[in-house]
Amino acid sequence: MCFSAISSFSAGIALTAIGVACVKKTHHSSQHLFACIPLIFGVQQITEGILWLSIPRPEYINIQKTTTFIFLFFAEILWPIWVPISLLMLEENETRKKIQKILLGAGIIVSIYLAYCLLSYQVEAKIIGHHITYIQEYPASLRNYSMILYGLATIVPPFFSHIKRMYFFGIAILISYIISAIFYNHYILSVWCFFAAIISLSIHTIVTEKTNNKQREHPEIYFK
Repeated sequence: MCFSAISSFSAGIALTAIGVACVKKTHHSSQHLFACIPLIFGVQQITEGILWLSIPRPEYINIQKTTTFIFLFFAEILWPIWVPISLLMLEENETRKKIQKILLGAGIIVSIYLAYCLLSYQVEAKIIGHHITYIQEYPASLRNYSMILYGLATIVPPFFSHIKRMYFFGIAILISYIISAIFYNHYILSVWCFFAAIISLSIHTIVTEKTNNKQREHPEIYFK
């Protein structure tokens, strides 16, 4: 997160609580991955909170390296797969399912590539001003291609969901990415993950609405 350890921990605790509430509201396995998104974001924000505390202290260099890798694992490897597959599991329209599978394919490709980079190249987290920036010595020649695939996997899926509110969720994520890219270009990974985490609070509304709809359609499943 881009402001302080306290902000990261506060966001992490709040998101974890919301995530647990979302999971409790699900009554079908197809909803579980989507409902877990705020919970995972909560863990990611707590991880960055620990990173905030460890960076200024050389004696905690091992903790710093570990939390840097954990944060980047969530940001670069997990989300490009988790987002499209969670929406694919919710999808009921066959045509939209095919599109979600293509987006999932893009996510798998970029996740494998970024996993290779994370393990093969130097990465470092630094506090500059009131922000954490992640210095990654990844190949510059493939940067644009990886960004396109990453965007396809993490931003586009909500726009192809049959769930109405998911469209607004996608718009919010897209706007937050644009704001991060324009005003926080050097800290985009950290800042955008924070914005996306806060936006993911709307997942509680989406899960609740979808569960209520299922209850009305199939009361015999929920009220035995």
